[in-house]
Amino acid sequence: MGGAIDPAFSDLLALLYAGVGEDQPWRRFLEALAQWMDASFATLIITAPGKRQPATFLTPGSSPEFDAAYTETLFAADPFQGLSDGMVTSYAEFMANLPDSAFAQYRQAMAQSGFDQVLGVDLHFGGGVRGAGPGTGRGGEGRWEARFRVSRHNSLPDFTREERARLQALAPHLRIAIGLFEKLQFAGAEHGMFHATAQGLGLALVVLDRNRRIVSSNALAETLLAQAEGLRRRGDELAFSDGAHQKLLADLLAGDTAQGASLTRFRVARPAQGDVVVTARPLDLSAIHAGAGALALFLARPGPEAHTDPQVLRDLLGLTMAEARLAAVLGEGLSLVEAAQRLGIAHNTAKVQLRAVFAKTGVRRQAQLVALMGSLGLGFAGGGV
Repeated sequence: MGGAIDPAFSDLLALLYAGVGEDQPWRRFLEALAQWMDASFATLIITAPGKRQPATFLTPGSSPEFDAAYTETLFAADPFQGLSDGMVTSYAEFMANLPDSAFAQYRQAMAQSGFDQVLGVDLHFGGGVRGAGPGTGRGGEGRWEARFRVSRHNSLPDFTREERARLQALAPHLRIAIGLFEKLQFAGAEHGMFHATAQGLGLALVVLDRNRRIVSSNALAETLLAQAEGLRRRGDELAFSDGAHQKLLADLLAGDTAQGASLTRFRVARPAQGDVVVTARPLDLSAIHAGAGALALFLARPGPEAHTDPQVLRDLLGLTMAEARLAAVLGEGLSLVEAAQRLGIAHNTAKVQLRAVFAKTGVRRQAQLVALMGSLGLGFAGGGV
């Protein structure tokens, strides 16, 4: 490998990736980017499809009055958008391709601001970054964009070809960082929904990492652990009183269960407080996430029968809505033929959906599915802890 490492570029990348997890994402990075480009300001604009205001507009050090004017009025009229994906483009060359009479109000506002020497990079994401590649061109239903802009006052020299090349070299890193941020935001929302669903069902929820440490737990779980009967906290770890349960937990965390099932159930004896049924659901994480949640444990007490909400089944067991509706009906004790008739679907369709439910829950027979829902407190009233 040849060539010297540019310390300034390395420091800039460090701030870019650190910005993904900061309380004020990328503020420090944008300040450093402006300095690195010898620019007056650096701006990040994140758009949402069909919105007349940006989801994010951040220009450290800029005038609050201009920021408000841009987000409330100028954003919707901004022609400098939809640039070729990942390619650095200047405001001047972009506007030169438009008729002089076009976007007169915007041109005037930019000229009056004095900061109309601008380089831009647009990164296109279609329907979110989860499995979607970048789009090209303008428009694009469901597409959102991350727009980076660096600007200079028009009393200063314009950006040089070398400075433009520097920003172009940064563009791939900008795409990666924005993608990581979007995934992190989605994971946070998913985590919150996971806990809220369990709490709303009256289920205790404990999430463990691969070292048996408790990563998170809801209020019901904390109450149960404080009772210290059958299971309890031991430092930062979860401990069962029964040695067989301790071994099963270790096997689950190591992925060594004999059945290889995606869901495993067992009963914890608690003579004083009442038994609970534990349902363990592995979380799909790669080996590098040693400190992240690897196993979710749901704890519930069974009670008298009641109807099950398909929406709850979908959220908790990872089913599609059609699969959840079928599982809910089967939970009432109907046969597969009767369930298909109730739902107005073909018997073969019901069989295909049931196979998918079995694959996702790790059960092999309809009776096991009903028992699983019962152990989770689904289809049972008063089943919480």
